[in-house]
Amino acid sequence: MSRQIDLDSMSLEQLNQLKQSEESRLQAITQHYATLRASASRFTSSRNALGELTPSSEHKTIMIPLTESLYVPGTIKDPSKVMVELGTGFYVEKTTKDAQVFLERKSKLVDVNSENVMEAINGTRNNVESINNAMQGKMLEIRARQEGQRERAKAEA
Repeated sequence: MSRQIDLDSMSLEQLNQLKQSEESRLQAITQHYATLRASASRFTSSRNALGELTPSSEHKTIMIPLTESLYVPGTIKDPSKVMVELGTGFYVEKTTKDAQVFLERKSKLVDVNSENVMEAINGTRNNVESINNAMQGKMLEIRARQEGQRERAKAEA
């Protein structure tokens, strides 16, 4: 849902406020994009880790992440089954093959969302550029008016 705004009809102050608003929006969606890319990276790492699980991995000691910075030692009991986080605090046991399919699906979803967010970033960048151009045009108009007033004042003096 895109709305059209006539930038030429806006004052320099209004343009500046609009520019600040668009720059804030750009910053927020850029941060969202970075979060999505970090998620995609984690899914890729998880898929790669699943690929390293083999029947010979049984009884091997590994470090299990409890949080992003806290790990505890654990032992692989059955390398053909893993716990997969479905969402905030919800886990389910899956076979490694099912887990890879799940991660691939999640990865594709993140990629699609990333593309949509990138389109929004590009659109917002274009908006900021258009606003900057309109502001430059307004400043040139103001300078031209001021020059014209000075010339008239000189002519009258």
